[in-house]
Amino acid sequence: MKNTKVFCDIADIKVIKKFNKNKIVKGFTTNPSLMRKAGAKNYKSFAKEILRVCKNKPVSFEVFADDHKSMIEQGKKINEWGKNVYVKVPIVNSKNQFTGKVIKKLNNNNIKLNITAVYTAKQTEKILEKINKKTKVIISIFIGRAADVGKDPIPELKRSLFLAKKFKNVEILWASVREPYNYLQAKQLGCHIITVPPNVIDKISTFGKSFDKLTVETVKAFLKDSKISNFKI
Repeated sequence: MKNTKVFCDIADIKVIKKFNKNKIVKGFTTNPSLMRKAGAKNYKSFAKEILRVCKNKPVSFEVFADDHKSMIEQGKKINEWGKNVYVKVPIVNSKNQFTGKVIKKLNNNNIKLNITAVYTAKQTEKILEKINKKTKVIISIFIGRAADVGKDPIPELKRSLFLAKKFKNVEILWASVREPYNYLQAKQLGCHIITVPPNVIDKISTFGKSFDKLTVETVKAFLKDSKISNFKI
C-alpha cells in the first residue's frame, strides 16, 4: 500500500495555520472559489499571507485568466511568489480549449504545475505529451465530482497512474474527496497525493476505531438527542 500524501484543500488562513503544524498534512491546495470563500479581496496579497504561514510545504494557487496568453502571464507571476508554489492550470479554459500551450510554456520555464479539473486518462495522456521529465507536475483528477454524476472514476485514475509511471517528476492527485474512506482507496491504488477538506482530515486522524466502539458511540448519540428533546411515546 502506497504512502499517499495528504494535502489540505483550503484557503482559510486560520485553518492553514492549524494544519500547517499537523504532521499528516504535507501540503495545501487552493482555487479561486476557496479564495473567495476565505474572504480574499486581493488575490496576490491574500496568497502571500498564506505563504507567510506556510513557508515550506507545497501550496497550489490557480490562474483565473481564460485565454492562453493571459494564463501564461499569470502563471509566471504566481510562480514568483514562493519556492513552494505550484501554479494551478485547468486542463481546458471555459471554451473547452485544451491548455496544452500554457502547460508546455510554463513547464519549459521550470515552473512547478498542478493541472486541475482532469477527469479522464486521455486528458492525462495529453498533459504528459506536453511536459518534460524534470520539472514537477501534479495532475489533479476529480474523482468525487465524477462519481457525483454516476461515472466510475477509478478506471480513469488507474490508467492515469499507469501512464505517469514513466515520469518521475509527475504525481497523480485524487481530488474532490467525498469521505474519509477515499484516503484508504487512494493508498490501495497507489495514488501519490489526496487533497481533502479539513473536516475529512480530522476524521482520518481518528482512523482505527473498532466496530463495537462505533456501535456504542452511535447509540449514545441517539440516546443523548432523545433526552435533550424530551421525547415521549
